Amino acid sequence: MKINELLIGIEFEEVQVGRKVEITHIAYDSRKVKEGTLFVCQKGENFDSHNFASEAVSKGAVALIVEKDINISNSDVVVIKVKNTRQALSRVSSNFYNDPSNSLNVIGITGTNGKTSISYLVSEILQNNKETVGVIGTIGMEVNNTPLNLEKTTPTTPDSLELQMILKEMQKVNVTTVAMEVTSIGLDQHRVDDCKIDIGVFTNLTEDHLDFHGNMDNYKDSKRKLFELCNVGIINIDDSAGREYFETMLERKLVNENVKFTTYAIDREADLRALDLSLNPSGSKFKLEYRGHIYEIAINLPGKFNVYNALAAIGATLNSGVSMECIVEALKTIKGAKGRFESVLSKSGFSVVVDYAHTPDALENVLTTAIEFNPKRLITVFGCGGDRDKSKRPLMGRISGDLSNVTIITSDNPRTEQPLSIIEDIEEGIKITEGLYEIIEDRKEAIEKAIKIASAGDIVIVAGKGHEAYQILNDQTIHFDDMEIVKNLIS
Repeated sequence: MKINELLIGIEFEEVQVGRKVEITHIAYDSRKVKEGTLFVCQKGENFDSHNFASEAVSKGAVALIVEKDINISNSDVVVIKVKNTRQALSRVSSNFYNDPSNSLNVIGITGTNGKTSISYLVSEILQNNKETVGVIGTIGMEVNNTPLNLEKTTPTTPDSLELQMILKEMQKVNVTTVAMEVTSIGLDQHRVDDCKIDIGVFTNLTEDHLDFHGNMDNYKDSKRKLFELCNVGIINIDDSAGREYFETMLERKLVNENVKFTTYAIDREADLRALDLSLNPSGSKFKLEYRGHIYEIAINLPGKFNVYNALAAIGATLNSGVSMECIVEALKTIKGAKGRFESVLSKSGFSVVVDYAHTPDALENVLTTAIEFNPKRLITVFGCGGDRDKSKRPLMGRISGDLSNVTIITSDNPRTEQPLSIIEDIEEGIKITEGLYEIIEDRKEAIEKAIKIASAGDIVIVAGKGHEAYQILNDQTIHFDDMEIVKNLIS
């Protein structure tokens, strides 16, 4: 593709005019540059790839997009200067892959908790409606539950270049709808700017990622950006941020003034409202009120938080053209996503639940749900990730101390932090409770201890990592799977 075709839709200044080059590859990592590459220089918190521009040229880059002045001795290289290279990367990536999202029904899901579960619920409902569905998110990338072997360097929402490539691959295999987790960081970093999002779903907003956003207002404003990109908004108005977004939409203060909305709730009037909830360890039942009709809903997922997830999925699939009757039938057979309140029963009569809960609100939801099942004792094993928002650590310690009979504080993914330093932060919160707790730094040993002390009627919660099959220790990533360890210990 010619460089001038890639630059359609971008405001730029051409600071070094070269030949009208042919672009065969795009990269923002100099290690991935090859002959014919357009190299996009990006500035991050700990790196600046402008410093690798000359290296990229030596490896075959024929054009550069920059946001600050650089010196390139090769006069044949085209240098394009823009205000924001992340925004430019989004546009050129979409142009390079011929705007694949234009032929897809893209459902973007944002919020602190619930994104993965909702994406899987949406996928299962649509597959039951004979659609081919792609899923992009924390667990990976799939088409109709079959993993795609494609690169994604970010944990949840792919970078814009990777995202457009993934969407193109999904388009090639006749995917009709893509359910995609959209993080606040992904929105801030312009990863989805040039992805046509048909339906935007907002789940909830609780404390997370403050190491990146600085404060809750910035975090909330980042999530709001999804509704500037979509045509239909599905909003949880039991959540205070959701109500604020909804009111803003009503007042038409969004950039996209034509966005329509569907609200969902349990505790107040909404377009989709769950009534008469019946919750038990094997699943949940509720009456769904929608447009003057009552529908009986049954899902194989326990907990009030999963009722909210089901409501969001119902809203997204209704707005994708699926009938309520088809949705109701599909929900009856759906299983949960891996590592989301995933439970196993021991021969000794106690249950172990593995869950991804890694925020204060998510941990409280999981523990509250477990308490609703009237366990003899609730034993919780958890830690907090290193190099991430430190303010949530004592909050999670307090929550576990208040709700658990016994807490074992351990490591999560400590990354470059000292594990015991993270544990001490958690301990500050649990100390102010009356909860019993123990510190075991080694996560496997902590899980072993929880299972050793558990007896019939107890519930053991292993929280924080869920589906993850690894642990990050400094600069080393090792194999580590909570559920695998649990099953080995109780077999």
